[in-house]
Amino acid sequence: MSDTDPQGGSPTGRSVLVTGGNRGIGRAIAEAFLAQGDRVAVTTRSGGAPDGALDVRCDVTDPAAVDAAFAEVEAAHGPVEVLVANAGITQDTLLLRMSEDDWSSVIDTNLTGSYRLAKRAAKGMLRLRRGRIILISSVVGLLGSAGQANYAASKAGLVGMARSLARELGSRSITTNVVAPGFVETDMTGVLTDEQRDTIKAQVPLGRYAVPAEVASAVTWLASDDAGYVTGAVIPVDGGLGMGH
Repeated sequence: MSDTDPQGGSPTGRSVLVTGGNRGIGRAIAEAFLAQGDRVAVTTRSGGAPDGALDVRCDVTDPAAVDAAFAEVEAAHGPVEVLVANAGITQDTLLLRMSEDDWSSVIDTNLTGSYRLAKRAAKGMLRLRRGRIILISSVVGLLGSAGQANYAASKAGLVGMARSLARELGSRSITTNVVAPGFVETDMTGVLTDEQRDTIKAQVPLGRYAVPAEVASAVTWLASDDAGYVTGAVIPVDGGLGMGH
């Protein structure tokens, strides 16, 4: 899946786009692709891409912004060959307290945003007759979580979307897969109290949180030639928390 430099004939890496790549899991994913020698673009809302990555400002809830971001990436790196849809938000609250905006903002960012990204990426991939689409879901999308009906619904929706796209795009050598992380050491989990952290760890068979690089390893594998016959899969990186789902 590598391009070739017409001057010297050496691989120049693939054009990779990672959304929400300025921190946490997204940053680790971007850094892993950079370490492989790929040409990586990262979308953020406020900047802060890893060194070596193209920093593209994009709000995935804005269709025009998504199209403009792809145009910028394509001009710099060529058509996107690997899309990692990672950008996501939470608005946690119990159902009876959940406002219409709490619901719609999470669905629009996490699920509809991923639809916009996949649709735009697929245009270039269909012309190339190859590609990798990887959607970042969550163990919560499979298990559910009290106070996260909106987030769980958005993350579960990614699975149905990915499997539908796997059927639509497979004949053009485009794979679509899902990575479902469990609890990961990031800024989002760093705000939990020690008691909350201990309660969560007690539910995880491996007895610990993941580090972002462990999620990134699953993503880079799905994007590799070694995973060329894997599509429509949900790969859990959750320490065993979601077994059987």
